[in-house]
Amino acid sequence: MIKAHGYYSNTSDLIERHSELVKKIAYHLLARLPASVLVEDLVQSGMIGLLEAARNFDANKGASFETFAGIRIRGAMLDEMRKGDWVPRSVHKNSRIIASAIADVEKRTGRNAKEAEVAKQLSVTLAEYQQMLHDVNCAKLVAYEDIAGSEDFFGDGEVGHDTTFQQVSESQFSSKLVTMIKQLPEREALVLSLYYDEELNLKEIGLVLDVSESRVSQIHSQALHRLKAKAQVA
Repeated sequence: MIKAHGYYSNTSDLIERHSELVKKIAYHLLARLPASVLVEDLVQSGMIGLLEAARNFDANKGASFETFAGIRIRGAMLDEMRKGDWVPRSVHKNSRIIASAIADVEKRTGRNAKEAEVAKQLSVTLAEYQQMLHDVNCAKLVAYEDIAGSEDFFGDGEVGHDTTFQQVSESQFSSKLVTMIKQLPEREALVLSLYYDEELNLKEIGLVLDVSESRVSQIHSQALHRLKAKAQVA
């Protein structure tokens, strides 16, 4: 039996009262994912996360059940997406070579790499490079969890792809991330701020910056790859 706030009496009670939370999180994530992702799949994974939260919640630890469940629900959805391996291998490869190319250019020039310079480093046209950025961004789960969960972000290989944001040292992650974002070009830093801090979607950011949604996708993707590049040389 689980007691929370004095009126939850059991696991099924918790699940029934918070099923709408699963849908809310699912639709919030869906706005950031490719069209191929179905909300039904997110909800199904989220319900599993809610069930685990209901079984493991301890009201004596101080956190509200909604906060505790929200973390588990979101984590279950992201974990299921990662396990699905719906990202083509070519996209994984492009993501790695983009970050590497940015790192090479910035190491050589000592400043932030320009898109044209990265395209030249990759031996592709600017249009082809921008399409690569867009494809990678559309195929990835774009959230802080992905940055923190990347094996190469901190450069030590200790954080695996299935590690959630909550398992990463907050002080280490936050301080290093803030420092790196300050080193980004102004527009890229602004896009990350609007996306993660203000929680605007790509279309809304496009309206703020007066550019297309596709262009925002490219800027966002390059910003994340630049962060990875900086982490590789840090």
